[in-house]
Formats: sequence, structure tokens, C-alpha cells
Amino acid sequence: MPEKLHPSVQKVTAALREAGAAGEVVVLEDAAPTAVTAAAQLGCEVGAIANSLIFDAGGEPLLVLTSGAHRVDTGLIAHLVGVSKVKRATPEFVKAATGQTIGGVAPVGHPAPIRTLVDTWLAKHPVVWAAAGHAHTVFPTTFEELVRITGGTPADVE
Repeated sequence: MPEKLHPSVQKVTAALREAGAAGEVVVLEDAAPTAVTAAAQLGCEVGAIANSLIFDAGGEPLLVLTSGAHRVDTGLIAHLVGVSKVKRATPEFVKAATGQTIGGVAPVGHPAPIRTLVDTWLAKHPVVWAAAGHAHTVFPTTFEELVRITGGTPADVE
């Protein structure tokens, strides 16, 4: 790993250590802003990629960690979190909520805790890969660890 990591990756790495996460951050040769590009570089199924999607749930950020093989049902997740509607967050909203930019948003390392739903589909994979704060970084984890380190709620999101 390079000596000088992006500040967002440093925050994610510190948060992972503090949470007792087992995996180490991996720097990818090419950017992996989508589940498809990440899976291709890692040699895994797209479904084993945990997409970190930020939604605007009535003005509050909502993080949905979903399998790269899924599309999120926004009506369903709105119902699950008790709001009338959720919408995709703007890049500015994402940056303000996470301190990270779209394409590299990690499940941890944010300025403040974010309400999180974790797609139960991820439990089907023994190793799950999540972004680590930058489009060139990921880390290996498990469904159970994602739930634990995020304080997330397991949910069917599709």
C-alpha cells in the first residue's frame, strides 16, 4: 500500500481498525467506481460487491449497503425507515454526509454515524468487498462484519 493515502482512505482505515475489522485496505490499479468495475479487478462476482449508496431520507442521510447485483427499491426502503419518500442524494449531499465522493464511499469513516441498511443478499458471499473512501480502494469484509461495524440493520432492499 502506498505510504501516502488519500485523507478519506486514512479515515476509513482508522475507522476499520477502531471497529476491529479484519480486512486491510487494498489499493486497486484502476479506479472502480461501480460494482462491475470493482468485481472485474477483484475477480469476484458482482453480487459480492457492497455498493455504498447514500439516499436523502427526508433531509437525513441514509446509507444502503447493497449487493452490486441489486437495484434498491426506494419505496421499500422508505417504508423500512419510516419516511414517505427517499431519493438519490446529490454529490454535494453525499460529500457533506460522508466526507467522501461518489464512486468511493465507504461504509465507515464518516464525520458522524449514518443510519444504515445492509442488504441481506450480501450474506450469501463469504467475502464481500466494500469501497474504502476512494475509487481506487476497497477492503474485504463479511456481511456480519458490515452489520457490526456500521451499526446497520439487515434488510431486503430489492
